[in-house]
Amino acid sequence: MQDLLPNPNKAARQVELAVGRLDSLSTLPCVGLQLFSRLLQGQLSPSALGDVIEADPALAAKCLSLVCRRGVSLSAARFSLRRALDELPAHEVRDELLSVRAFQPFELDYPGAGGGATFRRDLLLHSLAVACCAREIAEAVSPRADSELVYYAGLLHDIGKLALREVMPKSFSRIFEQAESATESSRTAEQRNLGLDHTIVGKHLAQEWQLPNAVVLAAWLHHGDTVTISQDMPEAWIAAVVQLADSVARQSNVGISGSFDLPEAPEPIAECLGIGIEQVRQIGENLPGVVAEKSKVLGLNSPNALVDYCRAAHTAAGQLARKHTELSVENRRLQSSASHFDFTADFLLGTSPAVRTANIAQDFAVRWQKFYQTGTVCLYLAPSGRPEAIEAVVVEKLSQTRVVSVDVADNVPVIPEVIANKFAVVNACDHLDWLLEQVDADFDAKRTRLVPLLCDGRAVGAIAFELHYPGDAELFAEKFRTSAAIAGSVLGMALSRQKQQDFAERFVRLISRPKIAGDLPAGQEVPPPGPIAGAAESLTALAEIAAGAAHELNNPLAVISGRAQLLAEAEEDVEKKEILRQICENAREASGIIEDLMSFAEPPRPRVAGADVKKMLDEAVQLAGRKTSIKDLDIRIEIADDVGPVFVDSAQIVSAIANIISNAAESYGDQAGPITITAGADESGETIELAIQDQGCGMDEATLKKATQPFFSAREAGRKRGMGLAYAARFVQLNKGMLNITSEPGIGTTATIHLPGK
Repeated sequence: MQDLLPNPNKAARQVELAVGRLDSLSTLPCVGLQLFSRLLQGQLSPSALGDVIEADPALAAKCLSLVCRRGVSLSAARFSLRRALDELPAHEVRDELLSVRAFQPFELDYPGAGGGATFRRDLLLHSLAVACCAREIAEAVSPRADSELVYYAGLLHDIGKLALREVMPKSFSRIFEQAESATESSRTAEQRNLGLDHTIVGKHLAQEWQLPNAVVLAAWLHHGDTVTISQDMPEAWIAAVVQLADSVARQSNVGISGSFDLPEAPEPIAECLGIGIEQVRQIGENLPGVVAEKSKVLGLNSPNALVDYCRAAHTAAGQLARKHTELSVENRRLQSSASHFDFTADFLLGTSPAVRTANIAQDFAVRWQKFYQTGTVCLYLAPSGRPEAIEAVVVEKLSQTRVVSVDVADNVPVIPEVIANKFAVVNACDHLDWLLEQVDADFDAKRTRLVPLLCDGRAVGAIAFELHYPGDAELFAEKFRTSAAIAGSVLGMALSRQKQQDFAERFVRLISRPKIAGDLPAGQEVPPPGPIAGAAESLTALAEIAAGAAHELNNPLAVISGRAQLLAEAEEDVEKKEILRQICENAREASGIIEDLMSFAEPPRPRVAGADVKKMLDEAVQLAGRKTSIKDLDIRIEIADDVGPVFVDSAQIVSAIANIISNAAESYGDQAGPITITAGADESGETIELAIQDQGCGMDEATLKKATQPFFSAREAGRKRGMGLAYAARFVQLNKGMLNITSEPGIGTTATIHLPGK
């Protein structure tokens, strides 16, 4: 038979170019049927498809290439393709597998082989036999071998032959005929006609697809003198294993290799590998059964594989199309949600404790109009009680805003009952005629809607807005709910903060009021201006105010923190998730401040009992050491002989003394300094006097006046909350004692505590 091409060198270049364009080999329809069947059952994952992948050269080559291209480490002690695939996103593996084309039987190979599908099936069986045999041999020469990697080297040793059949099916059939007619190897016929053979094609293709080096060597050297080569190239021993496996598989008549010369003699290779020839023969005898069991998963004997494959592919295509549509819809929904999140996040980031409530309301009303593209907007807040007038923010065209004062009608609720405690989108003109008439805005009655601004289940205000398309009310109802709830929480907290400021102003007026003798019990003189002892009534009043302020702030903070956490759990964008984390963190910090305020306002009732002064002072020193993280405080304690027990709640007084000692230690800054504590009884013996003295920085008169106020500190930003002396004064007061502090800048501070001794 004449050569197929007159110029083998030109043919070699053409073959190399054609093979270089291959991105995968094709598989049989029966194998494709397995893929689509499992796809329809929802099992298209590396774990579910592992048995199919490892039995088919095309699928195995595709997956190995993916693993190597993605940089998944293959350097583990025992290679596992399934484990490597599990490290990759499932959709990447799925896409790679579904990109493998199914071979069609009408694609010709050679006339006498029963059609292309039959030859492709027989060649697959030969590759599978070499793979199984190579693994058995590798395990016999263990621990030198990584048996699974050797298995894939055997499965893909004829990858070049499969590629030639892929790019030139008719010419490859004629080459096959030549080899069969001349009883020669396929390599000889390939070199004569193409100027190269399948081992070179396989080597180049394996390198192009970035397959493991073991596969490259097996594809390239499995027909060479591997015994000699492995002496100079130790890593070529895998090629020797595959060559021995190829010889055993051909002798066992499993599949068709495409070569018709005599197989390589197994004895020299077996001796080189250190495996007995009898063991090799035993492997060969068991090989047909092993391959038959392994190939069952491929369904090679399916009578209607092509028809079933086409049907399964059609069904899977329809299913994937539906899923694609669902994902597109979900993607649009997520895009809408993302823009909605941006709207709420920008609003939240634009607010701060320094922003007035009216400005927050105005900012939100403008954002609402822009984001939802509405007409005129009117937002108003409903303060607690029954106000005579309220303020409303009106946003007209081009975000022009104005604030108007609106009189509240006597017989109409400020917030309509239908939305006072639950969310709903209602017609504004059915409930707000009294307000809309006064704001002097041109609202279309048929298009204007009203939603509540809820905070902790109660409407703190409402927003009326004119829709260009009334049908949008139902379409955007859930987004209206979220936006309004966030605004309600923020505005509710702002209103509570406003109340807190009112409480604070009342408190300042209270403690700033001059003390006159008529205000004091009989026999008690007005204390001098410097000491803190005369502030007992002020502390009591402050505690009442603090309790009210804390209760007002707690609920809005809980709502904000909870909803921010819910949004964060559903958010995938890293930057947005960080914003929500900051919101939660600051809400928790505010809650911590409130807890301090609550514990100051409503401390436990004292449990009074006789307490030893020396023991209390020792416990206070230990507690102060833990608070300041100073290992060795320089404290000197002097207790007079006439000091008896005090009748107080010892735990509260120990905490108060520890706070004073901590302040004294911190007055030295970064340096350590002495602290002197003296204890003695007054003349009557009814009061025990404790004096805690330091020589630190001291306080000026203005600082001294505020020293026991909650949250006051003379330290710079980043300080602690400033509750130490406030707690000390509060606990001393509750135990019927008195705290007096004197101080001079640069000289030091003395805190004197008077406690009941009888």
